Amino acid sequence: MIPLCDLSQQYLSLQDEIDAALRQVAASGQYILGPHVNALEQEIAELCDCQYAVGVGNGTDALQLVLRALEIGPGDEVITTPFTFVATTEAIGLVGAKPVFVDIDPHTYNIDPSAIEAAITSRTKAILPVHLYGQPCDMVPLVELANRYHLALVEDCAQAIGARYLERAVGSFGVAGCFSFFPSKNLGCMGDGGMITTNDRSLYERVEMLRRHGGKVKYHHSELGLNSRLDEIQAALLRVKLKHLDAWNTRRRAIAYRYNELLADADVVLPNELDASGYEVPLGEEARQNALLIPVYHQYTLQVERRDEVAQALRERGVQSFPYYPVPLHLQEVHAQLGHRPGDIPVAEHVARHCLSLPMFPELTDRQQQHVADALLAVTANRQLVHAAAA
Repeated sequence: MIPLCDLSQQYLSLQDEIDAALRQVAASGQYILGPHVNALEQEIAELCDCQYAVGVGNGTDALQLVLRALEIGPGDEVITTPFTFVATTEAIGLVGAKPVFVDIDPHTYNIDPSAIEAAITSRTKAILPVHLYGQPCDMVPLVELANRYHLALVEDCAQAIGARYLERAVGSFGVAGCFSFFPSKNLGCMGDGGMITTNDRSLYERVEMLRRHGGKVKYHHSELGLNSRLDEIQAALLRVKLKHLDAWNTRRRAIAYRYNELLADADVVLPNELDASGYEVPLGEEARQNALLIPVYHQYTLQVERRDEVAQALRERGVQSFPYYPVPLHLQEVHAQLGHRPGDIPVAEHVARHCLSLPMFPELTDRQQQHVADALLAVTANRQLVHAAAA
């Protein structure tokens, strides 16, 4: 079975270096907020074109801590996308605020900037875009809207570390960027981990305090915070992997572009990658590296009719696939109190019914990828099973 993601291969390729780093931390006896956490924060801040970074327990906590630091709470509204993992709106709900959903762009699957202004009310305090699947959002109109209406712009970068837009890193456009180091992410640890990036010193100082039980000095607490500190052992592991992130992301792009070529004749809707000017990114890795938008392909997600039957047929041919995400958040039980019904947010609902992610990890071989493509071509060629996805 060709898996969606094979983490063991990544470990084996770096085993000696990783094991040495883990043994060094174990022998040091310093396991909480040690030198590796401090160094990783500096390295991630530099990667993300930011002055500050704060290591936290996970990506969900990163979002929650930023919203807390921005004094967003009960009675406030945060505009976001319904087509993402629940952690995005979980963080909004955990601070007592209300998520307000707007539709997504049918090409990029990210939040549609043109739909945001109509959703802004006197209670709106923030816009929370998600750089889904490692594809940067169209940040220029989002920044303009946030500035015009005096709203906080908080970037959910959980799937997009290393992605760039207009020669800037995601996580540097808003007041803060929130990252996840969940094991399957482009930069993943052996457990949970997260990071907050910002250029706002006051926000940095607040989230740094909140992650440590709300106190600047040990045993002196000014407010209720969280116990959300990135572990020293995870930071040491991430520092080893960080040196390879650019090469891994380059490989992910190469895999995605080859999928586009191999599946050009399949009855599917391929990812439509656009640059910041709205034009398709030029072919070729060298040209793309100089493009205005550089994605990192956390997932390679296409659309196909009768998605679940296709996934089962692929499984029978030795290929794992998965729908990220089959039920949009506005139709989830957790948000039933918002009163949404099917048809309210049509593009997100359409994509959720048809989305299917294929194996995507840097160690995926050309032979494995060819097998994936051949399997999907065979399945979609069966017109009794699959019909071309609606535009």
